[in-house]
Amino acid sequence: MVNRGVNKAEQLDRIFAALANPTRRAVLQRLAIGDASVGELGAPFKMSAPAVTKHLHVLEDAGLVRREVDGRIHRIRLDADPLKDATAWMASYAKFWGDQFDALDQFLAKTDPTRKPRRRHKKEE
Repeated sequence: MVNRGVNKAEQLDRIFAALANPTRRAVLQRLAIGDASVGELGAPFKMSAPAVTKHLHVLEDAGLVRREVDGRIHRIRLDADPLKDATAWMASYAKFWGDQFDALDQFLAKTDPTRKPRRRHKKEE
């Protein structure tokens, strides 16, 4: 769930900060399989329960996970919707990089006539 009081740029900052940590990325990968308790999420890592909870708070702050409390059991669920904004932001640079590689390809073709031109993938076209 995206924080409503946070603007889009701040939300992207939180998402990318959350994704910058390998433990948090592993937690998200695990949650892509299905919901899990805090204990289940922390089991593969050699860290304390409070350390796992800190990681989960970062993911919650980014809107990437939701917590449901049932008595003493906290179930964590993936919320991938905020990743759409991050993906859209990164995709906006795809054309830029495609154009840069095309320019490099043309330059290399001029400097080395024996070189074969780069074949573009269908996604790039």
